[in-house]
Amino acid sequence: MTNDTFVQLNQLVDKFGTEDFAILGFPSSQFKNQCPGATFQQIYNCLKYVTPGSGFEPNFLMFEKSNVNGPVETINPVFAWLKSACGPSGPTLFDTVYVSWTPVMYNDIEWNFAKFLISKTGKIVKRYSSQTYPVFLTGDIAELLLE
Repeated sequence: MTNDTFVQLNQLVDKFGTEDFAILGFPSSQFKNQCPGATFQQIYNCLKYVTPGSGFEPNFLMFEKSNVNGPVETINPVFAWLKSACGPSGPTLFDTVYVSWTPVMYNDIEWNFAKFLISKTGKIVKRYSSQTYPVFLTGDIAELLLE
């Protein structure tokens, strides 16, 4: 999933451009520590040389690694806002063996690559599961850009 997701995120930027559209990437190690590297440069090098590899470079803005779940004072403020306005994208019960934070909340990010669609005016439009490939957002993005 990781390779396809990163490649498809780049494809969305290629398709929609950067004038009225942006993808923001927020790495996190809260999901079984699957995001390698501690610094932005280490994450970037992993993307370029390992997964997806073959010289891959994200054409969207990537931020430093941060927490997306847990006590509100410890998570990235962007995710505090996103989760406050948008319920879960799927079932709220997941195997807690993979959970490295407390408290577990009904609107927690379930896994890497959860996605949110936000309008140009800052309205949260939709939340997508981590299992939704970026290519499947194309129709919703196109429709929102017409507004």
